[in-house]
Amino acid sequence: MLRTKDLSLHYGGSQILSGIDLVAPAGEVTCVMGTNGVGKTSLLKAVSGTHPRSGGEIWLEDEALGALPAQALARKGIGYVPQGRDIFPLLTVRENLETGFACLPKSERYIPDEVFELFPILKQFLGRRGGDLSGGQQQQLAIARALITKPRLLLLDEPTEGIQPNIIQQIGDVIAYLREKGGMAIVLVEQYFEFAWRLADSFTVLERGRVTLEGRKESMDRARLLAAVSV
Repeated sequence: MLRTKDLSLHYGGSQILSGIDLVAPAGEVTCVMGTNGVGKTSLLKAVSGTHPRSGGEIWLEDEALGALPAQALARKGIGYVPQGRDIFPLLTVRENLETGFACLPKSERYIPDEVFELFPILKQFLGRRGGDLSGGQQQQLAIARALITKPRLLLLDEPTEGIQPNIIQQIGDVIAYLREKGGMAIVLVEQYFEFAWRLADSFTVLERGRVTLEGRKESMDRARLLAAVSV
């Protein structure tokens, strides 16, 4: 579903990503790991178009993606849940969800029942402002908003950060459910090792903006992976 080749990214004069090759198949969770500041979030920004890449190529299925802006990539099926969630605090839960309609034709601009089956609390809080939700509820809202765009590729940037354990479990169950449906590729950036190990089908480890370790979970040495992503 996603393939990158020799991807690079700069912030000003600083090179953050160098020669990143990544493959994320549909029906799988591809986990990107590494310590702080190695380029994980920058990789998702490059793929989602929220920060322009400096070089390299990106394909979504068989389509080569040029230098398209984030809104065009969202319409092509790239859903992005950024670190920090970025929900609209003064909009209601319903209004936050409806912002996802911008990616859809008019005939598909409705909130699917599946969203409320996955995140029942959101149905109870449709009229509540996003800024009044807890951190875990905001994370659920951010994921739900991305799902409304009907993505073929879902990018999740540290969905467990600052979240209470019961909601971490629920988010993990949702990711597992989406994987099992088979039509979506999921790229998960995560530092919570046990959460990542539970869900991932393959791992890519970054260090100083380069891939230093990658492989399928079944062939990955757990201890070696843990050492590679630990401070």
